[in-house]
Amino acid sequence: MDTKIGAVDACKPASNDVGCLPSNGVSTVHPCIPLNSPESTLGRHLARRLVQVGVSDVFSVPGDFNLTLLDHLIAEPGLNLIGCCNELNAGYAADGYARSRGVGACVVTFTVGGLSVLNAIAGAYSENLPVICIVGGPNSNDYGTNRILHHTIGLPDFSQELRCFQTVTCFQAVINNLDDAHELIDTAISTALKESKPVYISISCNLPAIPHPTFSREPIPFSLSPRVSNQLGLEAAVEAAAEFLNKAVKPVMVGGPKLRAAKACESFVKLADASGYALAVMPSAKGLVPEQHPHFIGTYWGAVSTAFCAEIVESADAYLFAGPIFNDYSSVGYSLLLKKEKAIIVQPDRVVIANGPAFGCVLMKDFLSELAKKLKRNTTAYENYHRIYVPEGHPLKCEPKEALRVNVLFQHIQKMLSADTAVIAETGDSWFNCQKLKLPDGCGYEFQMQYGSIGWSVGATLGYAQAVPVKRVIACIGDGSFQVYIFRHTLLLGIRNY
Repeated sequence: MDTKIGAVDACKPASNDVGCLPSNGVSTVHPCIPLNSPESTLGRHLARRLVQVGVSDVFSVPGDFNLTLLDHLIAEPGLNLIGCCNELNAGYAADGYARSRGVGACVVTFTVGGLSVLNAIAGAYSENLPVICIVGGPNSNDYGTNRILHHTIGLPDFSQELRCFQTVTCFQAVINNLDDAHELIDTAISTALKESKPVYISISCNLPAIPHPTFSREPIPFSLSPRVSNQLGLEAAVEAAAEFLNKAVKPVMVGGPKLRAAKACESFVKLADASGYALAVMPSAKGLVPEQHPHFIGTYWGAVSTAFCAEIVESADAYLFAGPIFNDYSSVGYSLLLKKEKAIIVQPDRVVIANGPAFGCVLMKDFLSELAKKLKRNTTAYENYHRIYVPEGHPLKCEPKEALRVNVLFQHIQKMLSADTAVIAETGDSWFNCQKLKLPDGCGYEFQMQYGSIGWSVGATLGYAQAVPVKRVIACIGDGSFQVYIFRHTLLLGIRNY
């Protein structure tokens, strides 16, 4: 049985319609398209596929290798083309878009555009975001001719760009023949959605407008075979985890950033409801778990955790981490006071219990859902937190003509937050200050902790805002990051205008 793909099940959909197929569960099927119709082309097929998986906006920078392709994308009624000032911005915007919609897309030109967007695609890879990077490639007749093309480094080798993308995408499709174009496009999009990683699609510049029989049939609604857990492995993992946790006196649970890729946010919250455990999040998972949950105790970030959160997590005799990434940032220089023998680590398709067994082919959302049925309710850790918790004080009011203090500024930002807002936090000071914000139910929150690309938030704000136009997006970015971004973009625009 297949599962329709439009419903990419992002952890925080802005509405029931975001990233989803129409309410009847079936995408719009175009009438039978004649072979010579402009709609029976590779370009229109790609456009329809993007719409079917939930992409309604594509971020692009026109270039001579992708102009015909862009014409066909523009012709698709359900697709909106958004021009960006450079390729890096387009990639950042697709990243921000994917965080809300569950999938994003950008279109650039060959090599000079592809290598420029590469940094943004690497960031999306590190953050487990399905971004479809489409590149207008060389004319199919140029392959194998030993010709040197413009926009390249001057070698008769068209594979340089491909080789660069191989390390930061989970699938690469080079389309220079119409016979297998349909298969390559569908495989690339499917892989992006299944792996929750970016993919690279290069399309020869002379192919998008050429009709071909594989595109003349009624488009079949896009679908993916559902991923399922190994049932015996799932049962064994749940039994072992329940036995481990039910023996603990004061267990806690901590959410990590891979909750999004595993589509397990809802299951994680249901486990918290059933277990009564104190609930924390890693800094990179802020916004994935509702902070209004009755047992939420804040951000666990070692020495810079929310007040009283680290004391509860690190003193627990058992902790369940769902989707963690323990890098030097999230571990504060690997200084977390955690012990492996006390931990259950749940990854998107794998469970490891303390120093004991590991269970593969077990999906996180299935594991958390089944575990919720087996745990004894235990509120000890939260009661300990509640006993030691002291409410935060309020910043002193600024005196007349006094310089604005950061804590006062963020007090004002806090008052702006609601279910109709979202916060985008830039690398640097904004990470730490935004972590202190208390997110109302429904308020979005995004930052790029793993990759930490300076200037990411400006482009991501564009993409996120385009994906959720009903939300007011508040971007917090330091002067340094913003200046890097502005200089980078102003310089490029100046050169192009010249």
